[in-house]
Amino acid sequence: MMAAPLLRAEGLVRRYRLRQGVFRHPVTVKAVDSLSLSVARGETLGIVGESGCGKSTTGRLLAGLEPPDSGTISFGGEPLPAAGHARWRRLRTRIQMVFQDPLGALDRRLTIGEQIAEPLEIHRLGSKSERADRVKTLLVDVGLRPDHGARYPHELSGGQRQRAVLARALATDPDLIVCDEPVSALDVSIQAQVINLLADLKEQRRMAMIFISHDLRVVRQISDRIAVMYLGVIVEEGDPNLVLRDPLHPYSQALISAVPTPGAGRRRDRTVLQGDPPNPAARPRGCAFHPRCPAALPVCAQLAPELTSAGEGRRVACHLVEAAGEGRKETV
Repeated sequence: MMAAPLLRAEGLVRRYRLRQGVFRHPVTVKAVDSLSLSVARGETLGIVGESGCGKSTTGRLLAGLEPPDSGTISFGGEPLPAAGHARWRRLRTRIQMVFQDPLGALDRRLTIGEQIAEPLEIHRLGSKSERADRVKTLLVDVGLRPDHGARYPHELSGGQRQRAVLARALATDPDLIVCDEPVSALDVSIQAQVINLLADLKEQRRMAMIFISHDLRVVRQISDRIAVMYLGVIVEEGDPNLVLRDPLHPYSQALISAVPTPGAGRRRDRTVLQGDPPNPAARPRGCAFHPRCPAALPVCAQLAPELTSAGEGRRVACHLVEAAGEGRKETV
């Protein structure tokens, strides 16, 4: 019998009302559309996609920082409480978030040690001396020195600041960390160090992680499972090695073919998509990807595909994959 997932989301929808001008009516943008996923204890789920596909909004929804307009989120088998609720504040010790810009996530007026100790003080964890010892331990755990705790954010490098942000997220010993583009602002060499650190901490602490990034190579390195998003929906999900080696959805194929290969020169097999991504405020009918899909079927413009099993633990939302599966069944 399989254990229940640590986090489960069903049918999440998140809309925003945007004004286009003084004399125009506001428009509704659906940033996340009927999204469902789950994360097991100790598992890392990577979420990838183009800018504006809804990755960061998904991360904030799953961390409980924004309420969904519809759908449900459960954590540890219980519904995620509304933000500001007493039970939600207690749950903050178990769910933490690491943001993209470490300097923006830190208060420049406080020392690094004070900011790492802040979650412990808010949740009244330990005595003052125990919190001080905990801060020193966390600094060492993330590859910093104890004396870094007396410094201010501007006195640290970008990689050191991101390590400090991570130490603060780990302060309450959470069960789940949501990382929103945590290495995109760092140099490549520093990226590798932070990724290796995250992998080591995950292994040591057995915590679950949602890792959001546009960099497929980074996601492949750290994730146990990968979800590809397009315009607010998951179009393909499965084992990273399988999805990145043999993508089934046309969008996944185009996304992966754009990844440069060192020493290979210009790739001749690259799939170049036509046109720009659709306006989220005027989503196409049917499959949102069909206006740019090079192999779209008539049904793609009429009916949105569901995320269904495609074998080998993979799920795909594509009428082309369904048609290919039906063809194989008829042949047999």
